[in-house]
Amino acid sequence: MIAGQSRSERRLPAEEGVWVFVFGDMTVFAMLFGVYMYYRGQDPALFDTSQKGLNQTFGVVNTLVLLTSSLLVVNAVRAVRAGARPLARWLIYAAMACGVIFVANKTLEYADKIAHGITPATNQFFMYFYVMTGLHLVHVLLGLALLGLIVKLTHKPVLGDRDVGYLEGAACFWHMVDLLWIVIFALLYLVK
Repeated sequence: MIAGQSRSERRLPAEEGVWVFVFGDMTVFAMLFGVYMYYRGQDPALFDTSQKGLNQTFGVVNTLVLLTSSLLVVNAVRAVRAGARPLARWLIYAAMACGVIFVANKTLEYADKIAHGITPATNQFFMYFYVMTGLHLVHVLLGLALLGLIVKLTHKPVLGDRDVGYLEGAACFWHMVDLLWIVIFALLYLVK
């Protein structure tokens, strides 16, 4: 809660346009998830066999890294609201480090798959694996860029309402990236 704001004055964080983008993006992913589940239902044996070729350790590590990064971003927003911008800056840097770990881990996973001859052309499961995780990876990279921009905001002597809106918008986007990964992880690595 921003200083001087009562519980009855609470508002949705970020600008309305951010929410339109977030919900639109989530709708696109939801349709992709639905198509994936449809084709999984058409050939469950292929999907189950292919899923066994995934290393769940990569997925678990990426899930823990993104959950940690989201917690760091939540605390960074709280720190900004409390006027502790230097703390917020370090929390955002830590969240960005988690994002970089995610990217490195995903790169290692892709390299492992490709080294074993597993590409999007291998079969339908791996086509969806590369499409979903690749689109998500693009979102992680975009999220890292947004977090980098809000680090710059923490250097400003005074943050206006618009600056706080940018911070909240970037945080909302980062949380969406985290939420999408949780669904992708469940669908690709866990659902039998």
